[in-house]
Amino acid sequence: MPGVRALSRPLLQTLEGFVNTASPDEFPRLCRSVATLSQLFTRDRGALEAGYMADDALRRGYVAYYMPVNLGKVQALLDELPVSDPAPGSPLRVLDIGSGPGTAALAVLDWMRHQPSGLQRPIEVVAVDHTKPALLDAERLWNGYRRMAVAPEARFLPVQTDLERSGRLNDLTIGGRERYDLIVLANTLGELFCTSRDPVSRRAKLLHGLLDLLHQSGTLMILEPAMRDASRDLHRLRNALLEEKACTVYSPCLHERPCPALVKEEDWCHEERPWTPPPLVAAIDQEVGFMKDALKFSYLLLRKDGRTIVQREPTLYRVVSELREIKGEKRAWLCHETGRPEVGRLDREQSLLNAPFDEWHRGAIVRIEEIVRKQRKGRESTVGRISADTAVEIVRSV
Repeated sequence: MPGVRALSRPLLQTLEGFVNTASPDEFPRLCRSVATLSQLFTRDRGALEAGYMADDALRRGYVAYYMPVNLGKVQALLDELPVSDPAPGSPLRVLDIGSGPGTAALAVLDWMRHQPSGLQRPIEVVAVDHTKPALLDAERLWNGYRRMAVAPEARFLPVQTDLERSGRLNDLTIGGRERYDLIVLANTLGELFCTSRDPVSRRAKLLHGLLDLLHQSGTLMILEPAMRDASRDLHRLRNALLEEKACTVYSPCLHERPCPALVKEEDWCHEERPWTPPPLVAAIDQEVGFMKDALKFSYLLLRKDGRTIVQREPTLYRVVSELREIKGEKRAWLCHETGRPEVGRLDREQSLLNAPFDEWHRGAIVRIEEIVRKQRKGRESTVGRISADTAVEIVRSV
């Protein structure tokens, strides 16, 4: 099973120092801001164009509640990236698009600090947002973290621009320097081009430009909320980019074929990773009636060098649901180049060979020696079966 993620002490101290709940009136204000943001992020997503990051109270609520959650998500995906072999002394160049208060920038800085000494590198982060107060907060949080912890040599370069309106990606080359090793769009892409007649095409065009800024061995990370419409839009965007051969998928997909989650209108794909909420997040949850007990999100890690999270094989599947217990059996939904099969194992078929089946969880990559589909009344069963003599292996947890 996946380990439980928690934020580092320097990260927590940095956020606590920024929010400063010492005033008795501050916590109720934060709770009201979080409730307003939740309304915007879920039921009133069309109102996001109003620029919630320009509002001081909403921005503080975001830093107190949503930023810790998103820091955990970004770091979970950083852990999935392949180990690079950079030139000696070369900096890790990061482009944070729609940075807000610098979530991805701070996540990378803290993540790099925890790498083995041989993998640590200088860091240069270009943070892009159209809201100046958010960039100022990002710089303040960056500097606050560096006072809390001994971090690698690091530079923070804020850029205020509205990419949705200007589309001027040349502004992001910062003097024509080397391309980026990592480009992050965390909860950003779904807020762009919402009023366009074809938002997916507009977003795909933006990503084409960003891929041009990406190093050949770099990664483009896209994080979106774990909501049906946002996730399905991300699936459509994936299909468009792959059809144009603009990139390949490193993770989560194990194939480049059209996304099988789009076949049925009710399907969509998302992740759920265990984590420990910081005390302030838990306190706001209790007051407002929310529950941030897990990291839930949809994502894509895209590359130009063809690398994949595991070597692709016909017997490998991604688990895309929880393991469900039904009377006399357990089942889960999988994703594969052949589609989105449902697979189960009857309790009476449990064996040492298939014992890893009991440890399946959403996001795991598994190998199944054989899936049996029985014929019933001349038709193939919709549920594949794992028999007692079928070998099952968890190739990679999350």
